[in-house]
Amino acid sequence: MEQRINVLSASYFISSSSSIGNGFVHKDGTLIFEQTVSEGSALLLSVYQHLGFNYPKFYKMDNLAKLGWLAAENLLTGDFKHESYHPERVGLVLANTNSSLDDDMKYWNSVKDIASPSLFVYTLPNIVIGEICIRNGFKGEHTFYIQEKFDANFIIQQVNYLLDNDILDACICGWVDFLEKDFKAVLFLVEKKAIDLAMAFNAENVTSVFNLSA
Repeated sequence: MEQRINVLSASYFISSSSSIGNGFVHKDGTLIFEQTVSEGSALLLSVYQHLGFNYPKFYKMDNLAKLGWLAAENLLTGDFKHESYHPERVGLVLANTNSSLDDDMKYWNSVKDIASPSLFVYTLPNIVIGEICIRNGFKGEHTFYIQEKFDANFIIQQVNYLLDNDILDACICGWVDFLEKDFKAVLFLVEKKAIDLAMAFNAENVTSVFNLSA
């Protein structure tokens, strides 16, 4: 990000950010991948291949889970040290506006012939949290909210509660939404300690990152 703040005045800090949307992938405010493919699943596969991830289970996920998983992998690539935290002390707070509707519609259509168990598994929006936690071994508090639109202040309030009350030491939070050709993921790694180039975890900085892929 071009704008940095005085981290000494902040309570908690954005150690890393990740966004995927409109054919662009950003990491910490820097564009790292651009793709002209507009179809959602094709773009997600391109991102997966470009970033060099190796996780066979990725191919079995639905599009919402793939989107969130990719954003989380991108988010945690680099300086994040899993061994620095107990699994129970890292959690997730995510939100979107379409819940699991992308899969709900596909599943409903499958019922007309033979109901698909593989689709039914993903007819809950919080399954993406499960995929991220399984991959990383996170076992802390987690929740998924359905909102009309992204609300930075609401996300900050929820994360601050978990950190203020010593429920978590670190939290991945943000937005993961996928419905047909309309999709976007913006995630933040929030920690209690500041690292080099950390940003304050406040509405101004969260909104600024969110708008990168608007």
